[in-house]
Amino acid sequence: MPKPFAAPKPIENRAEQFGAARELARAEISAGLRMKPARLSPKYFYNALGSKLFEAICLLDEYYLTRAEAGIFARFGGQIAAAAGQGVTLIDLGAGNCAKAAALFEVLRPQQYVPVDISVTFLQAAVAKLRMAYPDVPMLPVGLDFAESLRLPGEVRGSRRLFFYPGSSIGNFTPLQAAQFLTRVRGEAGADGGLLIGVDLVKDAGVLEPAYDDALGVTAAFNLNALPHANELLGSDFDVRDWRHVAFYNAEQNRIEMHLEAKREVVASWPGGARRFAAGERIHTENSYKYSKRGFVELLESCGFGEVTCFTDAHEKFLVCHARAV
Repeated sequence: MPKPFAAPKPIENRAEQFGAARELARAEISAGLRMKPARLSPKYFYNALGSKLFEAICLLDEYYLTRAEAGIFARFGGQIAAAAGQGVTLIDLGAGNCAKAAALFEVLRPQQYVPVDISVTFLQAAVAKLRMAYPDVPMLPVGLDFAESLRLPGEVRGSRRLFFYPGSSIGNFTPLQAAQFLTRVRGEAGADGGLLIGVDLVKDAGVLEPAYDDALGVTAAFNLNALPHANELLGSDFDVRDWRHVAFYNAEQNRIEMHLEAKREVVASWPGGARRFAAGERIHTENSYKYSKRGFVELLESCGFGEVTCFTDAHEKFLVCHARAV
């Protein structure tokens, strides 16, 4: 579930940069709501509340992804460090609370840590705590919609860049979008850089679907939170009580789909636009594509990466890959 403000500067951005990004967000949300079917990017899950809800999702019994990935890092941390090397510039895409990257500090010993996230307020708080725990690690937080742009500030070290993209957030892209994104990462990594990435593997729907539709309803709240976030950014008037969370596995596409479904006929309005939703009509909010190990390695190689080293958990539910830019 990857991560509203596109800003190619450190997190201490100027107000006008946020204003421009807000206008872009308004235009994107408005265009998505006019589509047939309507769409809302999963990045709009991630305001301050959405980031907290995602932290809670990662603690759920049904959400195996976080535990499986953490187990891989704990078990194979030394081998990962041997493949990636120490003293890297660790660029953490979709950093969230920064906990996943911080768990690797001891083995990777980064010369610079660059957490990148779309939820700027949440990232500020996370980095403030992390600086107290690791005062010797230089940190440069960046507020950026990296799905749109990977333009990093000039203060980011250009050598030995290791892009870190955990949590299978790559699954939020279509396969074509994933290839385009990974190619951009390859370009930004440079000749001596690399990528450390987590990928969810194809498995039975009985395992996948509860991970995105848990019994406590935390994922439902996370999905529904996109509506008040859209209201905040667009000035729309969605009422979450009119909508329900829907998630299912599309076996033909090897992806989980998440939608918001209208419980009754609803008219949503915003400055300059409106749309009538019939009862049962949906807003598509997220895809989460699943990969085979072989298929993902081939994808990396097609995007300019090589020397791919793979690690899986004991039940082969999840995959972590380190790949060098070649």
